[in-house]
Amino acid sequence: MTAFKAFPGVSTEWALGDYHRFARAVLWDLGPQLVAACDIRPGTQVLDVATGTGNVAIAAAAAGAEVIASDITVENFIDGRVEAATRGVAVEWVEADAQDLPFPDSSFDVVTSSVGAIFAPRHQDVADELIRVARPGGRLGLIAWTRRSWICEILSVLNYYVPPPPQALPARLWANSEHVLWLFGNRISTFEATTHSFRLFAPTPTHFIEFFETSFGPIQATFAELLDNPQRAAALHTDLIDLAERLNLGVPGGPAEYLFEYVLMTATTAD
Repeated sequence: MTAFKAFPGVSTEWALGDYHRFARAVLWDLGPQLVAACDIRPGTQVLDVATGTGNVAIAAAAAGAEVIASDITVENFIDGRVEAATRGVAVEWVEADAQDLPFPDSSFDVVTSSVGAIFAPRHQDVADELIRVARPGGRLGLIAWTRRSWICEILSVLNYYVPPPPQALPARLWANSEHVLWLFGNRISTFEATTHSFRLFAPTPTHFIEFFETSFGPIQATFAELLDNPQRAAALHTDLIDLAERLNLGVPGGPAEYLFEYVLMTATTAD
């Protein structure tokens, strides 16, 4: 069977599950935060990289910007277009790999990516492309999950069952300022990073895992790899339940509660 690589960044992987359901529950509030941090205003020309269903792109368009939303997984554009139309904003949707963007140099005032481009395996290529398509003196805005975040905990479990290729760098490195500064080098003139967090709730840990198993593409991709090994698939499900029980921050007898910690970074490209 065709291999699904159990690490984000592969188009097929993010088309599995119900990405928009996941994005609405987990990611949607991050869009307005990044738009505000990048000071996106009417007339600003914005590229949102690895947009998913457009949580940043739609917020930027609502702020009056001229927005292109790009992603390698075009299947998610369907929900993104519906969401944009529902909110009465115009967004242009373009298929693009974050590691090889199809846009001319110095095309955008602001280039953003919210927990999207960080999952591409070649970090240097991503950084090079973000810098290349931004205008001199333009702004970059990124959000990355930290190692303590629930998302990175899940990915650690998935990678135990289906390891990523050796050349694929982990997404969590983008939450390390030293790593990001090394990637950008002297091509930026300012850089700021702040850590934030929120918590999500579910009636029980099992309910929380059921939500992720049905909506989160990387989990479904890993199960697809294990179709010929039902015992391993059952073990993965058990390990995910165990993870949810172990990391539950809720009080005994109350709803299950999980940490989502992230770093919001902004930078100015060098003139």
